[in-house]
Amino acid sequence: QVQLVESGGGLVQPGGSLRLSCAASENRNIFSVSIMGWYRQAPGKQRELVAAITSGGTTNYADSVKGRFTISRDNAKNTVYLQMNSLKPEDTAVYYCNCALRSLSYWGQGTQVTVSS
Repeated sequence: QVQLVESGGGLVQPGGSLRLSCAASENRNIFSVSIMGWYRQAPGKQRELVAAITSGGTTNYADSVKGRFTISRDNAKNTVYLQMNSLKPEDTAVYYCNCALRSLSYWGQGTQVTVSS
């Protein structure tokens, strides 16, 4: 079992920055060998992948955030981060952390990000 807790969301003006964190609590050393991802879901829309990072550090980004967002992980701290720069109103959504390993998939409770002037 893996428990994920996101933090760092909030209200920010367009062009601003936020850093999201996702801390994993588990006792089977799943985090360090898993693929960690950040997803988001805006009102009335489907949940979409924002960014993902493998255990080896390979990253993947949605086209809409390339060049603005950076995903990273600290396996010693069981934590994954999402640095979000040059935020736009269309980035407004609930952001969810995901931990995936083979058939296992765990989700956090989500953190709200609102980009508005």
